[in-house]
Amino acid sequence: QVQVVESGGGLVQAGGSLRLSCVASGSIWSIASMGWCRQTPGKQRDLVATITAGGITNYADSVKGRFTISRDNAKNTVYLQMNSLKPEDTAVYSCKVVVITPRYGDHWGQGTQVTVSS
Repeated sequence: QVQVVESGGGLVQAGGSLRLSCVASGSIWSIASMGWCRQTPGKQRDLVATITAGGITNYADSVKGRFTISRDNAKNTVYLQMNSLKPEDTAVYSCKVVVITPRYGDHWGQGTQVTVSS
């Protein structure tokens, strides 16, 4: 069993900042990558940012220069620092963890709401 828990969402004004955290626990020996996706009602879930075990990052064009993803491998934790937030960043942000061993699989958290007011 693998558990993924996000925290740090909330309400912020445009131009403000928030930091999301995601902790993976349970049956985990090694993780390939961790990342964040977001979804608004009626739309598909979109990739926001990912980071590999080696620290290679990937960002959606819409968040480049504003969001920073980082990772603490020892704690199986990933962070998303979100700066210069815009109303269009409003969404439910979900954390995805790709576990390699002992059993390969994708694991998702429940999501955390981020609301940016104009």
